[in-house]
Amino acid sequence: MARANDDDVRWMRRALKLAAKGFTPPNPMVGCVLVRDGMVVGEGYHRCAGEPHAEVEALNSAGARARGATAYVTLEPCAHYGRTPPCTQALVAAGVRRVVAAIEDPNPLVRGRGLRELTAAGIDVVTGVLAEEARNLNAAFFHFHTTGTPYVALKCAMTLDGKIATRTGDSRWITGPRARAYAHTLRARSGAVLCGIGTVLADDPLLTARIPGVPRQPVRIVLDSHLRLPTESHLVRSIADAPLWVATTLPPADERAERLAQMGVEILALPADKEGKVLLSALLGELGRRGIISVLVEGGGQVHAGFLEAQAAHRIHWFVGARLVGGRDAPTPVEGEGVERMSAAISVTGLSIRRMGMDLLLEGDLQYSGVAAPCDGSSHPP
Repeated sequence: MARANDDDVRWMRRALKLAAKGFTPPNPMVGCVLVRDGMVVGEGYHRCAGEPHAEVEALNSAGARARGATAYVTLEPCAHYGRTPPCTQALVAAGVRRVVAAIEDPNPLVRGRGLRELTAAGIDVVTGVLAEEARNLNAAFFHFHTTGTPYVALKCAMTLDGKIATRTGDSRWITGPRARAYAHTLRARSGAVLCGIGTVLADDPLLTARIPGVPRQPVRIVLDSHLRLPTESHLVRSIADAPLWVATTLPPADERAERLAQMGVEILALPADKEGKVLLSALLGELGRRGIISVLVEGGGQVHAGFLEAQAAHRIHWFVGARLVGGRDAPTPVEGEGVERMSAAISVTGLSIRRMGMDLLLEGDLQYSGVAAPCDGSSHPP
């Protein structure tokens, strides 16, 4: 492998910013910048699964100027046929002289193969430039290909006094337009969005990503052990717009399951835990088998508590609205039994705080009793 030079960090940072524009599940977010004689001659990013990869976008924008250039890529170029041809072949054919890849692809179909093919073709290859940033950008992708299960993030909007609704259940709206728009961006970047049946019955949500330019909708999942999902709910009525899966402990032959299936709902019949609820480990295993690499959980306090108690969540996105509502019985973001002693509290590491208009967004990674949740990254892209 060749060595990095002083300009490599600069151009890789630009490639990472490009990568963060994509809505790519189950693929990784990837950016590519082509530089020749100190000038950018082409750049691109992977927009969504099925669309051209970042390298191909950059090569197309560069044309003949790609010959002799250096390609800065945030992830090892692919060397296999999937929905698109191998990027290694495109780079070789374009006459690229040097490839700087931030990090090796964890996908077993690639994992070093792309770098070896480029080296065998006589291209100088450099890796490890801003590797940590590249890994963090695709924390879900790395986690999935390491564990076979989805990366789970919990999202909520709460008031300054820690309430997600008033004592009567009213929750619209805790945060302002900017925060709500970013919440839709989080949905668009996730393979699936999940809530519990309690949230459905209380709020009748759509759970779609309603922002401009979203190429695909995430799968919507409802935890509904006893299939109480109303057939007239927004979720069921909008199946043509986005897939809807319902995780239940009832068998597919149940009359309620058959009725929902006839309306286009995918029924996931799963084992129950000791409380008769859907066993979360079984659900995450099934989602992994179906290729879901990330799940955004927009549950109430009980659903969030369930994921935390199972140590199945890896990150939080906590929106805080500048409001106070009070009420000892008003719901909070995390309920359940809770821990008995502060020493057993779940830590949030790498905490960041951002202004969203009049609101705040707190984001961080979860660490359970001194041991980090099993994931391979410490942050998501902005």
